[in-house]
Amino acid sequence: MSFFRSDKLENVHSDIRGPVFSEAMKMTAAGINVLRLNSGNPPIFGFKTPESIRSAIMDHLDTALGYCDVKGMPDAREAILKYDLSKGMRDVTLDQIFIGNGVSELVSIITTAALNRGDEVLIPCPDYSLWTNATWIAGAKPVHYICDEQSHWFPDIADIRKKITPNTRAIVLINPNNPTGVLYSKDILEQIIAVAREHNLMIFSDEIYDRLVMDGKKHISTASLTDDVLVITTNGLSKSHVACGFRCGWMTVTGPKGQYDDLLDGFFQLCSMRICANAIMQLAIPAALSDPESTQAMLVPGGRLYEQREATCRELSKIPGISFVKNDACFYVFPKLDVKRFNITNDEQFAMDYLHSKHVMIIPGRGFSWPQPDHFRIVMLPDKDKIAKAISDLGDFLSTYQQA
Repeated sequence: MSFFRSDKLENVHSDIRGPVFSEAMKMTAAGINVLRLNSGNPPIFGFKTPESIRSAIMDHLDTALGYCDVKGMPDAREAILKYDLSKGMRDVTLDQIFIGNGVSELVSIITTAALNRGDEVLIPCPDYSLWTNATWIAGAKPVHYICDEQSHWFPDIADIRKKITPNTRAIVLINPNNPTGVLYSKDILEQIIAVAREHNLMIFSDEIYDRLVMDGKKHISTASLTDDVLVITTNGLSKSHVACGFRCGWMTVTGPKGQYDDLLDGFFQLCSMRICANAIMQLAIPAALSDPESTQAMLVPGGRLYEQREATCRELSKIPGISFVKNDACFYVFPKLDVKRFNITNDEQFAMDYLHSKHVMIIPGRGFSWPQPDHFRIVMLPDKDKIAKAISDLGDFLSTYQQA
């Protein structure tokens, strides 16, 4: 007798660790040095967790040995509450804050508790596959709305409206965005809130990159712009404080009081099943949220992320047949290929060919539900000289490339 995976996984995919990743791992095992530009994992590129976080954990380790509150340690949630209020969220209490083992776990909890079979969720295209996959697993259906490259990758409000049906339950926002790296304007956020208000939809606002904004721009939290629309905001320390392995995330639920109490009970019910989130990582939250300087230092001229962004975009601009929207935030950019110039019909094959030729791993646009074979994502985390060489190598590769 054979055993097979559940049919709930039929539509689930994660190309960030998909076929190109698998091929890169085979090459690595064979002794080939591969530059991995597939995943936003700062520690593997030499980024260090701030000393403030290290001290907070080491000095209080004994307080994290037992199970903690299902929703999270009080001191950690107090720090999150203070942070939420500083972002302009109003009328938030500790009861509306849940700490999880990274945003990934919380997305699973949100979709499981909030969605029924047959519900539809509007998710940006290009997407971050976590939201799409979690929606499928919850028994609901992801419906992708277009983000418009010609309009700084902003969500296309007309396309969102066109795709709303009686089954639509929620809109996902990823701001700053992964994979495009752009920051949404207040006007766009207000338009999406207006659509949600009109159709009685929830907003799932993924703001994990809100502290990684460059060029003097300011992130606006979706929940700060409305009191009468249910917004579930997710955030965490993985990116801004170089703590990916800590799995440190949280969510805050805001909106019309008294209308989501049952949903909060559902979140509590699921959180209770895993008893509590990792207690050790929660020791880092107060220290991290009171230490914005460590993150900000990377984002200004001379700072590592800023200079890597500049090196990446400078080298990309030299390559004939590539165009791109310069990112405002994060450490991603989502360039466009002139597919006619290179005869590209299969973006995964393009990524494989680049990998084999230059030993650099990128993720094709299909990994982010992009329907055309003309985009790919670059993770700009290697130091500026290394990322500049990788992009220069891409230009060299494309100078003679024609897909068979």
